[in-house]
Amino acid sequence: MTEARFTLTLPALSHDAANVLASSLEENFRIDPMAITINETDEVKRLWEVALYFASADEAEDAKTLDELKDGLIAPMPQQDWVRQSLEGLAPVTAGRFFLHGSHDRHRRRPGGIALEIDAGTAFGTGHHGTTEGCLLALDRILKRRMPSNILDVGCGTGVLAIAAAKATGRPALASDIDPEAVKVTVANAALNGVKPLIGSFVAAGLSHPRIAGGGRYDLIFANILARPLVALSTGLARALAPGGDLILSGLTLEQMRWIEATYESRDLVLAGRITRGNWATLVFTRAQKQKCPGGRTPGRLLVAGSRGAGWEFDC
Repeated sequence: MTEARFTLTLPALSHDAANVLASSLEENFRIDPMAITINETDEVKRLWEVALYFASADEAEDAKTLDELKDGLIAPMPQQDWVRQSLEGLAPVTAGRFFLHGSHDRHRRRPGGIALEIDAGTAFGTGHHGTTEGCLLALDRILKRRMPSNILDVGCGTGVLAIAAAKATGRPALASDIDPEAVKVTVANAALNGVKPLIGSFVAAGLSHPRIAGGGRYDLIFANILARPLVALSTGLARALAPGGDLILSGLTLEQMRWIEATYESRDLVLAGRITRGNWATLVFTRAQKQKCPGGRTPGRLLVAGSRGAGWEFDC
């Protein structure tokens, strides 16, 4: 992709004048800047500038033929490694036994615990977000009392949660996402963190994918997505959870927490814990060891096929 290398700037305008000029320039077919922005330059005097970005000095000079831009100042943009600069702004995150860092912080790894290397990229989930950190803390607490063996990460993003669970347990984990780019990033991160053979990542919307439905009941499920999808998937996630298993939900704000709690408690799950980070909440639900069926019968196997395709049904 072509990068902007030169700016053409008109400084010392009022906010209204800067807005009007920027709007008129965007509609002017005689110039074709890569971007146009307005930036505040003096808060006290309320002065703003209009900046146009061009790939070459010649393009910037051509734009100055417009009367509105004839007094503009052309300057080269400083050449910076913006990706590296953004990564260096992300400090490592410690969440229980997990130490999550970018490639620029490998030298800061701790001698103990579990290190996870995840760089900021094209998929959500570096671990610096409060929801991902909350999920890692929830996983750390679960690992203090038991070792999950059948793991599912729904909406895996960069794969950080599935990778963390696989590294901590040595057990395989399924990692699904609706975005093909997220699946690609998850596979790459699994290889980088030495657990590629343990991570099965694939594109899937919801829980009806044969690899999910055919995996039996899961004793650890992550769903770090958003509140509305969590509600839509509540019945399926509840049915996919094994007795005694843990369901870690996040991607919801503090205001949405009660809504999600009520939804999942109505699915016969028990709230086992809450973790909050800023305005974000992580909830942990569990299923009772013995699932009751109509008439007091004990549930049998999980059906994964039917007239409408694969799905979750209790064989009571």
